[in-house]
Amino acid sequence: MVIEVHGATVLLMWAAGGLGFTWVTTRRREVGLGYGWTMRLSYIVIAALGVVTGFMSGVHWPREIAGIAMIGAATIALGASWLRRSAGVAGQREVIERRSERVAAMTGIDRAEQRFDRDVAEFDPRLDLIAPAFGFIAIVVGALHADGPVALSVLRVLAGAVFLGAVSDAMLLGHWYLVQPGLERAPILELVKWTGIAWLPHALVFLLPTGMFSVLSGSIDDGYQGMLGWFWVASTVTTAILIWVTRLALRERQYSAVMAATGLMYLAILTAFGQDVVARILLDPSI
Repeated sequence: MVIEVHGATVLLMWAAGGLGFTWVTTRRREVGLGYGWTMRLSYIVIAALGVVTGFMSGVHWPREIAGIAMIGAATIALGASWLRRSAGVAGQREVIERRSERVAAMTGIDRAEQRFDRDVAEFDPRLDLIAPAFGFIAIVVGALHADGPVALSVLRVLAGAVFLGAVSDAMLLGHWYLVQPGLERAPILELVKWTGIAWLPHALVFLLPTGMFSVLSGSIDDGYQGMLGWFWVASTVTTAILIWVTRLALRERQYSAVMAATGLMYLAILTAFGQDVVARILLDPSI
């Protein structure tokens, strides 16, 4: 028996995972506040699309209410971060101050670097935990509302949230290295590691019956003589290879290695969505 998960649940799933991994990065207090603003705004839009989709094509009030709460919590975190922008973040302040000191020592010139107000308290990254908490409630109640095996439905949306959230945030963080030169590689390495960890359970939950084995065997007709099933296999394998190659790229010392890793994650996000969306289209016909 196939599962009928609503498209609104899938959009909320992506937003919940992305906001969750936003906290994974902001909690480090190394990446500039602008990265958090970008991530929250992006996922607020995606979550809003999920709520609108729910209202337009089949309202499930517990999901919609939790989705609206996720949007509200992310907006509050965004506002709090903006109000405390003059404080910056501890890791960024230390890097800028060290550079200024080195330049002054070598040249005798005190460069006019970005200044921070130490009298203003930093943004508390724990605020970034509230939105994904509501988001995971939204997708779980959405999955419980779906037709089909309940446990498998819940597992698939949870695995999708973690996997798509990690790969999306890793790709977007890679671009932030152009904005914040000198940022250590630990934040992006952490997200790439989580993407690799999340890949396996995500692949497995779509193999559990009724799963992709049924598509590959012909028990479920994909309408293209099995081509979409093999496309899913290719996407899944390619995603794993891209994650592995990205980790290898980040071992190189040159700064260009980060840009190469970002390009690889660009490809990985395309294949990751192929891995997730193709399976959901074939197994969750209501999407």
